[in-house]
Amino acid sequence: MRAARSATAARAPFVLLVVALLAGGLISLLLLNGAVNQDSFELNRLQRDTTTYTDEEQALQQDVDRYKAPDALDRRARELGMVPGGNPAFLNPDGTVRGDPTEAEAAPTAAPVRTQAPPTAAPTTNAPTTNGTSTNGTSTTKPSGGGSPRTPHGSQTSQTTGR
Repeated sequence: MRAARSATAARAPFVLLVVALLAGGLISLLLLNGAVNQDSFELNRLQRDTTTYTDEEQALQQDVDRYKAPDALDRRARELGMVPGGNPAFLNPDGTVRGDPTEAEAAPTAAPVRTQAPPTAAPTTNAPTTNGTSTNGTSTTKPSGGGSPRTPHGSQTSQTTGR
């Protein structure tokens, strides 16, 4: 019996070691599984966000395409009071004009639609009148385009360097 007892006593540390290894393995598998599940939820959320952002990008691109359409540009330009240009003229490098420039003529349409609210402040004494002069008789219009020279027809000329 003594031999049986000593064999059992020698096995006890081995059994405890195997049980500890199995328990440690199970605990590490549980932790690893929890981390994988958490990453899975994060991946799912990121995929939803990507889908949402892709849909938003497509909607914005459709808006851009709609605004870039020729009929939309024409309508918006007319709302701003713009008119189609006349026959263009081009300046040659030697300074001669090629083409027959004509001024653009406004088609008889309704008054342009205001896109901004009118100012609420009372007009000052130098407020412009409808003909482009102020109440004291001075001109209130400024040339557009940064002061480039203009042709007799009002269009800007290009300045070439002869290159």
